[in-house]
Amino acid sequence: MTGKILKRIKLNKVIRGLILSDLVFWFGWGFLAPIFAVFIVEEIKGGSLAVVGMASAVYWFSKSILRIPVGILLDSREGEEDDFWFLFFGLFLSSLVPFGYLMAKYPSHIYLLQFLQALGMAMALSGYTAIFTRHIDQGKEATEWGINETSVGLGIGISGVLGGMIAQLFGFKVVFILVGIFGILAAFLLLFILKEISPRSLKKGLIFSLKEIFEKAK
Repeated sequence: MTGKILKRIKLNKVIRGLILSDLVFWFGWGFLAPIFAVFIVEEIKGGSLAVVGMASAVYWFSKSILRIPVGILLDSREGEEDDFWFLFFGLFLSSLVPFGYLMAKYPSHIYLLQFLQALGMAMALSGYTAIFTRHIDQGKEATEWGINETSVGLGIGISGVLGGMIAQLFGFKVVFILVGIFGILAAFLLLFILKEISPRSLKKGLIFSLKEIFEKAK
């Protein structure tokens, strides 16, 4: 029985890489989940529960509005190179947001950072789902999406507990730094599957690949 289960959940390299990156990224953001509202109320000038609600609204409205046009853009272009770099830089942009919280003083700063995170996540999720869908093993669709969601859920659950403890012992700044570090690590972990996604990008190098993408976009 165990052997059949292990055989059933054997994952290809791209799916493994995507799941690992997703796990690391959301493990990091899980640190922030239990303390974000407290941070706004206690550390932001004019911060209140209303500001917390508005910050959440800015993020979700912005991400929801941006998600479809970004997806249409990626679908209009052939190959997975664009999908990969949107995923990479989307995660990277989102991972800079926690460092912005270190300097935030007013609600307007929080709203701007929430918008930037929404932009980053719209980019990242569009690229992620496109690549995951193409590389998922036939006949294992439910299993592999389930593994992805389960690993992320468990990671967020564990880091949520740790985030509250770390904030209580060391303060908000340490939490923000950890979130940013884990996010950047998640982005760079994706480079290990670049060969499978776009061998040409790996051969030509990051700078030349990005230059070509931007030239095509003009």
